Amino acid sequence: MIIPALELKDVESGYEQAMVLRGVSLQIAPGEIMALLGKNGMGKTTLLKAVIGYLPKRAGTVQVFGQDVTHWPAHRVARQRVAYSPQEQALFAELSIRDNLRLGLSSDKGFDEGYAAMTEHFPFLAGRLAQLAGTLSGGEQKMLVVARALMMRPRLILIDEITEGLQPSVITRLAASLRRERATHGTAMLIVEQNVGFALQVADRYSVLKRGEIVAVGATADPSAEQIINSQLQV
Repeated sequence: MIIPALELKDVESGYEQAMVLRGVSLQIAPGEIMALLGKNGMGKTTLLKAVIGYLPKRAGTVQVFGQDVTHWPAHRVARQRVAYSPQEQALFAELSIRDNLRLGLSSDKGFDEGYAAMTEHFPFLAGRLAQLAGTLSGGEQKMLVVARALMMRPRLILIDEITEGLQPSVITRLAASLRRERATHGTAMLIVEQNVGFALQVADRYSVLKRGEIVAVGATADPSAEQIINSQLQV
């Protein structure tokens, strides 16, 4: 029996009295990439925050590689080698590239090896460790956020709206990097997106979230996947 990398069962969560997620269930296999699609305000970021432990679960369970992490704080979930690449306020602009990458590790051990791997993913990082993160272009900052998450060589990574505002060339590089990471290390991924093309290019399966509920699930290889997704997003 294969233990899922991530399994949500009937999860309910939200902010104070506002319920956002309503009975969400999904499952991601080890090494699988799932895209979670939906319009703004449908609960996609809330779902990631609930998984990583930033938001309490009012009902349901969250398991990471068979470990029940439903009521764990974020730092304890991260120790299960779960990385989180948030959409907003993701970098420390006044810190160097090196310092931002270092935050992806629990100690200096393994930094040089991790940095070498990240320069293969994102060549712009080479020779720029001392540069302040806030001086990077928007696309470079997005790639640095992903690189920091990958530094810990996670078993599972949660990525929130990474393509927003990026040029097509940067999106192509990100897609290639994520696929390579999965192929090399078997990393499972849950990618929150509104970019349907990117989702279909990178992911194995998709889920569509609408008003806090999963309304469609399928394989991206299905010829009708794009039509199904777009029809759900338009309603």
